[in-house]
Amino acid sequence: MLKEFKEFAMRGNVVDMAIGIIIGSAFGKIVSSLVQDVIMPPIGLIMGNVDFSNLVLTLREKSETAEAITLKYGVFINTILDFTIVAFAIFMLIKQMNRLKKKEEAVIAEPTTKECPHCCSAIPLKAVRCPQCTSEL
Repeated sequence: MLKEFKEFAMRGNVVDMAIGIIIGSAFGKIVSSLVQDVIMPPIGLIMGNVDFSNLVLTLREKSETAEAITLKYGVFINTILDFTIVAFAIFMLIKQMNRLKKKEEAVIAEPTTKECPHCCSAIPLKAVRCPQCTSEL
């Protein structure tokens, strides 16, 4: 059982997926910092010194026996912006990968053979007579 688990864990797809998850997690932290520390302060300044992370709607005030109940919609706005930026970054990455893939597909070598119209065998492009059926081309 341990041997099977080791084979499963070391399979190429599993390792690639693990690396992708780790890099994605780190990328998510970078994007969150970008949104919270770089993008949101100017937007808040433009909107009249609004800090989105502090925007809350209080449903019930704090009492001696219970904590306040709040809807933190400002944090939700930050999260939506995080998602939008990550989705756009992934879109741009996939778009570039597809563009490079199209260039690779465009470099397909030209055919070096053609089909004999009489016997349908493959013959060189410059051939004037089919080597299989000896027909003139």
